[in-house]
Amino acid sequence: MHPLTAALPNTLCYLDGEYTAVKDAKVSVLDRGFIFGDGVYEVVPAYGGQPFCFEEHMARLDRSLTELQIANPLTLAEWRGIVMRLIAPGGDAPQAVYFQVTRGVAPRDHAMVKGLQPTVFVMVNPLPPVSDAVRAKGVTCVTADDFRWQKAHIKSTSLLGAVLSRQISVEAGAAETVMFRGDWLSEASSSNVWMVKDGVLIGPPKDNLVLTGIRYGLLERLCKEGGIPFALRRVSRDEVFSADELILSSASKEVLPVVALDGKTIGNGHPGPIYKSLYAAYQQAKQRNAEKQGAPA
Repeated sequence: MHPLTAALPNTLCYLDGEYTAVKDAKVSVLDRGFIFGDGVYEVVPAYGGQPFCFEEHMARLDRSLTELQIANPLTLAEWRGIVMRLIAPGGDAPQAVYFQVTRGVAPRDHAMVKGLQPTVFVMVNPLPPVSDAVRAKGVTCVTADDFRWQKAHIKSTSLLGAVLSRQISVEAGAAETVMFRGDWLSEASSSNVWMVKDGVLIGPPKDNLVLTGIRYGLLERLCKEGGIPFALRRVSRDEVFSADELILSSASKEVLPVVALDGKTIGNGHPGPIYKSLYAAYQQAKQRNAEKQGAPA
């Protein structure tokens, strides 16, 4: 047995109406999520004992389910109830709540069977913060062609493309793989990518070629509050390499500065002022969220 398999966590999870230890949770081998990757997922960070941007994450879950023609099996209140029960044992420590909904169990056939009971799974994991030392220095990334499918806006459990693209950066000793469709920036293997030019934060447009991260809306709000110009448009490969700053965003990374890409320095090779402003504003937004829910951060 692989050491990782032997060390599966004993933390509580939710599976189809029942709470059980993660290591004991079981689904059918005929679940369409296992057979076809026929399902969607979400990852919601929790700080100070409270989920962060919860409604936005649940709205995206609902959009992904709609794209797959799967009815959302739970109400917003029911989802929140599950989350609060699972994160409670972790106290105020940062946590990541993972949600997965598949079409359910059926004999293997590609056609989408109507009337199945969706399989619902929720678990929590620790959310280790990016160290202050890494943030102060910034990270390096590599590029690759975006070889994934044309419906990247669906947060699908079919993540083989993301796995393969992430492995490119793992083998290069880099933090992420920044991908391009032809000459145009799309996203990274598990992050959205932003460039800064002349003080403007610029990201790819919201369409079917990019998974619109929850931080799209959050960063737009933070930019508005901080007086930082914000724009969504096509971004060329040349623009990325000549950017003043390059920034990754995701639930786990929050915002993270990229100082080199394919061995070429971005900007002056150090985390820039727009990143620093957004990171500070992000921390304030987390604090406000925890205080709003009545829990000190």
